[in-house]
Amino acid sequence: MAARGVYFALLGVGVLLGGCMQTTLAPSSEANLTPRDKKLLAAAPYARAEIPEPYRRHIVEYHRKEVPGTIVIDSDARYLYYVLPGGKAIRYGVTVGEEALAWSGVAKIGRMAEWPSWTPTAEIKKRLDVPNYVGPGPQNPMGARALYLYEGNKDTLYRIHGTNQPEYIGQAISSGCIRMTNEDVIDLYKRVKPGTVVVVLAPHQGDSPFNPQVAAAQTKSLF
Repeated sequence: MAARGVYFALLGVGVLLGGCMQTTLAPSSEANLTPRDKKLLAAAPYARAEIPEPYRRHIVEYHRKEVPGTIVIDSDARYLYYVLPGGKAIRYGVTVGEEALAWSGVAKIGRMAEWPSWTPTAEIKKRLDVPNYVGPGPQNPMGARALYLYEGNKDTLYRIHGTNQPEYIGQAISSGCIRMTNEDVIDLYKRVKPGTVVVVLAPHQGDSPFNPQVAAAQTKSLF
């Protein structure tokens, strides 16, 4: 995946994204899962990971000015926010890769896919021992859902997607875009649509440096 350096100025730089817990969401319920989801997740070739407390899904206070329905990604803090009305947001923990750390900007969801396939780019194949193509399923690094980000009609090559390595949620690893647990990406997928605005914060424009002990004290687990 090509790294890009589109940087931009955002209002409210320096305002913290996190906040105190006001209410909670129920965990992803069976109602979010299609019969195909249930079948494939039951056959997942990885153990259920214990996600660290700060990276479990929460509703938090949200002080930035993005409109409800916007996705905001703070790669520094390993968080993705879905903005709600009333100064709140759903905060999801994510894994970021070097491409995610390099790219920032404003885009829109141009395409959405359930259980996508994966065709690695030439650049990724140079660095990693991966097959030319991976079909849909729980073994696929793209996981259960994928959101493809576009600037106008141009694919940014930046993705928000599930993962077959949930144990890395909250970390930065060698490759990939924004990874969520399959349960969380299914939850987010149900809330968005093509055209949804996605704001990817440049380094140090979010709640950075991140302190997981502070975040744990501020929030309460949903699970």
